Amino acid sequence: MTDTSSELPAATGPLAGQTPSSPPAPRQNAFVADLLRGNVVTTVLAIVLSMLIGGLLVALTDQNVIRTAGYFFARPGDMLGAVWDAFAGTYSALFRGAIYNYDAPDFLRAIKPLTDTLNFATPLIAAGLGVGLAFRVGLFNIGGRGQLLIGAATAAFVAFSVDAPLWIHLPLTILAGLAGGAVWGGIVGVLKARTGAHEVILTIMLNFVAFYFVSWLLSTPGLLMRPGGSQPISQATPVTAQFPAIFPAPLTVNWGFLVAILATVFVWWLIERSSLGFRMRAVGENPHAARASGVKVGRILIYAMALAGALAGLAGVNQISGTITSGFGNGIDAGIGFDAITVALLGRSRAWGVFAAGILFGALKAGSFTMQITENIPVDIVLVVQALIVLFIAAPPLVRTIFFLPKDPATPTRRTRRAARKAVSA
Repeated sequence: MTDTSSELPAATGPLAGQTPSSPPAPRQNAFVADLLRGNVVTTVLAIVLSMLIGGLLVALTDQNVIRTAGYFFARPGDMLGAVWDAFAGTYSALFRGAIYNYDAPDFLRAIKPLTDTLNFATPLIAAGLGVGLAFRVGLFNIGGRGQLLIGAATAAFVAFSVDAPLWIHLPLTILAGLAGGAVWGGIVGVLKARTGAHEVILTIMLNFVAFYFVSWLLSTPGLLMRPGGSQPISQATPVTAQFPAIFPAPLTVNWGFLVAILATVFVWWLIERSSLGFRMRAVGENPHAARASGVKVGRILIYAMALAGALAGLAGVNQISGTITSGFGNGIDAGIGFDAITVALLGRSRAWGVFAAGILFGALKAGSFTMQITENIPVDIVLVVQALIVLFIAAPPLVRTIFFLPKDPATPTRRTRRAARKAVSA
């Protein structure tokens, strides 16, 4: 008698002791969950949360809030109103100083704050692109200050010594700044590739070397020191070496911002579309695997640091050719080299993310002056907001927890961790 059980169809359904499977989740729900888990939403909420905390700090130090807190239980509305006035006054002043001044007498003066924001953002974008590019290759470049200083110094030598029309003089000045920053960053790349020295130590030390070297250049007659002067300051940048204004006065944005846009497009193409960028990303992900695949890791490190230094040098060019054209001192970096690290982190080392982060920080810087003048708010509050932004950007799970966002599926829950511990102990 033959066994025909193998020819019969397998029993299915509840009669076979099986539970019906739950229907798949709607595609729209999965899309919304992925969107809420994404970097863009997390970044925006981190910025919002930072501004809320910054506004709360302003309110807690406001004199009207402190005064009305003394009789809060008698008239709580007075304190709540004072808190709202302090909060609203802070960010309305920030808006008027960074985006649009609705109290201005005419349209040009009303949109002038936006051009101020773009001016402040331009060097931050250039230097942030350099830091972000190094991050993508696995290098922690904190030498933006030194690279910016050297780029500004080399650009100044060309600007002060060449006599040529604008269409020749300005490109030569830009190329000199790019070359100076590339050499200064390339030194780190060579030492890292040839000796294995840590780039953090190298860039910190070279920041000091660049600062004191530029200080010596500015205090030595015949070099960068203003002729006939006694102060460590350079002469004014020639008009033919300055970025022309895009719009007439009182608008302040110049062609340096367009150069920053071109730099952003170049970095995006380099990292995301070119073969060199592919090798850079491979080294950043895993240098050992990249080396095993035939990538010359040492050469990639040198290229990355040279390009990062060139972009920081471009920020130095913008400083002497667009921002401070009346003569510069050894403080020409204005903290941009270190702010660029924050910009790169906020932009997650992506070209257009860095571009947007640079504009945000430019807006905070431009608006901080209006906050200080009209609302008597210390500029340090802006620094607190910037620090909080970096804090929350560096901790996405914290932001998701605060705003009850869906967690990353790859993140183990408490139940799965407990089950894993039981499995290990068993």
